[in-house]
Amino acid sequence: MILEYIEKALSHARYEIIEDDEPYYGEVPELAGVYATGKTLEECRENLKEVIDGWIIVRLRRGLLIPPIDNCTIEELTRLDQSVRA
Repeated sequence: MILEYIEKALSHARYEIIEDDEPYYGEVPELAGVYATGKTLEECRENLKEVIDGWIIVRLRRGLLIPPIDNCTIEELTRLDQSVRA
């Protein structure tokens, strides 16, 4: 479920080349604050994958909603995580 969500999020990623030591920049517009850079496009994509994973973990721990992407959700895990903490 989480891997599917990450792959769907990556399919929405936008990439551009910036003037930086790591010139490839990628972001997922639907996920606030989710962006990464890399020396190559593939490195940027891998870094973005890790950022999405960390973003999901933080939101689960804080009990925050995770927006659906292409009808893919992580609601069940959000509810499970909240019941474990109770």
